[in-house]
Formats: sequence, structure tokens, C-alpha cells
Amino acid sequence: MSTQVEELLSPVDIDTSSEGFTLIMFNDSYHDFDEVINQVIKATGYGYDRAEAITMEAHNKGRAAVISGELNKCLQSQSILEEISLRTSIEVSA
Repeated sequence: MSTQVEELLSPVDIDTSSEGFTLIMFNDSYHDFDEVINQVIKATGYGYDRAEAITMEAHNKGRAAVISGELNKCLQSQSILEEISLRTSIEVSA
């Protein structure tokens, strides 16, 4: 059996102004639902129902997409979620 390893020869250029980024929020056991919902509202400007749906998805599935768009938009929302130590990541769409 042969294993092939592919090396990255040069850095990948990422267009940070494109709409190809998604902020992900992960479930945790430290915050209550209202605290997370309110922080999602603060981070995104969404209404209560949408923020609650995102929070419930993170709770039930382990993760939820919070917002998609340009990198700076995702970073701003990420910093607000992380004010209360919510675990997040930003993914790049292929």
C-alpha cells in the first residue's frame, strides 16, 4: 500500500474581501441559552427568533453558522461572541 503526501509549495492567496467566509459557533456547557442568544443578537443584529434558532442549532448539532460574508464582518462578530468566551471559528468557502 502506497501513501501519497501532497505538499503545499506556496501559500494560498485568500481574497479577504470576498463573501466566502462563515463564522461558526460551537456548543458549550458554560453559558445559559439567554446569555448566548443575547450575545448572538449583539454580534449580528439579528432578531431574537433567528438568534435563538442559531443557538439551538449549536446546542443540538454541536455547531452552527452564525454569519457569512466578508472576513472583516465575520471577525467583528467573532470578537463580540468571544467577549463571553464562546468558542468560534471562521471557515473559508472553497
